[in-house]
Amino acid sequence: MGDRFIVRPGEAIPTDGEIVEGNSNVNQAPVTGESIPVEKAEGDTVFAATLNGEGALTVVATKTAADNTLARIIELVEEAQGSKAQTQRFIERFGRRYSPIVLATGILIVLVPGLLGFGWAEWLSRATVFIVAAAPCALVISIPIALVAAIGTAGRQGVLIKGGVHLERLAKIRVVAMDKTGTLTRGVPVVTHFEPTEGTSTNELLRVAAALEARSAHPLAQAVVAAADAANVPVAAADDVQSLTGAGIRGDVDGELQYIGSPDLFSALGGEFTTNPARVDLPVLLAHIEKLQGEGNTVVLVGNASRIMGIIAIADAIRSSAQAAVNALKTAGMEHVIMLTGDNRLAGNAIGAKAGVDEVRAELTPDEKSRAIEALSREYGPVAMVGDGVNDAPALAAAHVGIAMGVAGSDVALETADVAFMADDLSKLPYLMQFSQRTWRVIRHNIALSIVVIGVLALTALTGALSLPIAVLVHEISEFVVIASGLRLLRS
Repeated sequence: MGDRFIVRPGEAIPTDGEIVEGNSNVNQAPVTGESIPVEKAEGDTVFAATLNGEGALTVVATKTAADNTLARIIELVEEAQGSKAQTQRFIERFGRRYSPIVLATGILIVLVPGLLGFGWAEWLSRATVFIVAAAPCALVISIPIALVAAIGTAGRQGVLIKGGVHLERLAKIRVVAMDKTGTLTRGVPVVTHFEPTEGTSTNELLRVAAALEARSAHPLAQAVVAAADAANVPVAAADDVQSLTGAGIRGDVDGELQYIGSPDLFSALGGEFTTNPARVDLPVLLAHIEKLQGEGNTVVLVGNASRIMGIIAIADAIRSSAQAAVNALKTAGMEHVIMLTGDNRLAGNAIGAKAGVDEVRAELTPDEKSRAIEALSREYGPVAMVGDGVNDAPALAAAHVGIAMGVAGSDVALETADVAFMADDLSKLPYLMQFSQRTWRVIRHNIALSIVVIGVLALTALTGALSLPIAVLVHEISEFVVIASGLRLLRS
């Protein structure tokens, strides 16, 4: 601690620290889940594994590598995984007791009647038939055959399940917790709304905005340029472009000084606007801006010394399949769908309302996400967690079943999760829940069939009405029936 280090543009911050010199935007999504980079200046705190933007920063380390935010996340994952004991299979526990009991019963069937004078030969034959009839072959194979078939089928559908125990656990899930950034949303800012003021065309607004942002690597700038490209607006290069750290950008477009930035930037330029009667009054726009911000958007203004040309709203857009996926989860029997996010409450509530989740818990650290999963488990029972980032890893490990978004997911999330989607397709989530329930129904049917067959054969063997060839034949037929029943799961 106390060491100074320089973080150049585009570099990852090596450990937690405090900025002592420089201004930049920092992408904190890997750790906090915030969808929009955060402007950082002297005195602000930065976290390990976050990504520096366009400015150079001089930072004083406040924590060692063994004690920083990333190390704490790794520790939380290890603790959660260690406390999530692997449930022993029912069949394994049953088999350890059942087989010795069958053998002991067979011996007693021979000894007791024989010692009482009922004849050794007949009761030895009955005991042999009983042991064959009571053999748990169909029962033992009923679960593995179904699980192997189900895991293979899920894999063909782009769902990787890391073991049958997780498929069984999924069938008991009635509460699903979901991350926001990269899970319910695409994790990439896009322009959601642009509105030119009177006297300005849409093309002019986008042309000037894109010209100023064209050379910037900031995610918000890239969103503006992408919006202009999508609208087929030709973009001219701006001259003398200057970044106004924490506020916006100014530059010369077509020989005129133009600005793009936050409402605070244009408030600071109020003196220039006041002298021009043709200006658009900034206070008139503030109510509209606040409405857009309340919907989870980052709002920037575009203008010059004469007028405000318009407003552009940018947000981490919700996935097109999110609302349908949430509705399908509820149809599949999920009683509660909850969003856990490290993003701010406004953005969280806006996305939560659009997705149709039952509850939103925002501004959570990775540690708080993990504790939220534990609290939900105590309140509702088994919980599944769906996430994609490093910050989701502790919650994925703490959940009854952790589910990672494959393409967008971090290596840590994919390694920690019990289930991974090989594509960023939320529709796989309700499919997974319904498929796990179907698998568990097949397993229950197989177990019930096996028990009935074994019970009938064993009782018939004791009466002497069942011969050894018939016992073997019926026993083998029951095995084929159980196998055929399990293989039904190969049909997607």
